[in-house]
Amino acid sequence: MRTTLISLTFLLVSFAGMSQKNEYYKAMGESLGQYATCRTIEDFQSLGNKFSMIADAEKGEWLPLYYHAQCYTIMSFMEPSDAKKKDDYLDVAEKSINKTVEMAPGESDIFALQAMFYSARLVVNPMERGQKYGMLSGQAVGRALGIDPTNPRAKLIKLQNDMGSAQFYGKDPKDFCGEAKALLTGWDEFKPKSALHPNWGKQQVAEIVGSCN
Repeated sequence: MRTTLISLTFLLVSFAGMSQKNEYYKAMGESLGQYATCRTIEDFQSLGNKFSMIADAEKGEWLPLYYHAQCYTIMSFMEPSDAKKKDDYLDVAEKSINKTVEMAPGESDIFALQAMFYSARLVVNPMERGQKYGMLSGQAVGRALGIDPTNPRAKLIKLQNDMGSAQFYGKDPKDFCGEAKALLTGWDEFKPKSALHPNWGKQQVAEIVGSCN
């Protein structure tokens, strides 16, 4: 009788865990689907806050924090002129990025996003921040590619950094057009670990290639 009760308890716990995971996958899938409809800073803030709520409910999962940080980093890029607002958004993003680094230090995409975050810090004030955050972004890209040399998002951030640096030093960014075209051609060869894992960036590469033509 005792063995039966123990088995039943384990079974109930297992079903409860499966139910929780199903809710997690559903919430993440619905939220990821909303990226396509985001057009404004307010849209991304609303979506980022949804990811924050998922992260609060699923404290062992790094992906909700990743997407929360990404939304707030995008918001900083979208803010037209207010430097304080840009940094405020990035302050929020930084907390989530730091948590993801602690939770999953072997994930290449986390460091690709961290590189994007540092680039956003640089953009707030390029003259004063160029050296510091350019170096930090480069280091983060290096870590991402060190973990997975095939990660297309890490390659994209590196490409954007290289093209930005070329412009800053008076060189022609179009020198990197061949690299951009190769990245776009091979983009789909990289397979994300799951439907929830990062898969963004192809459109950005396509836009770079388009500007080269």
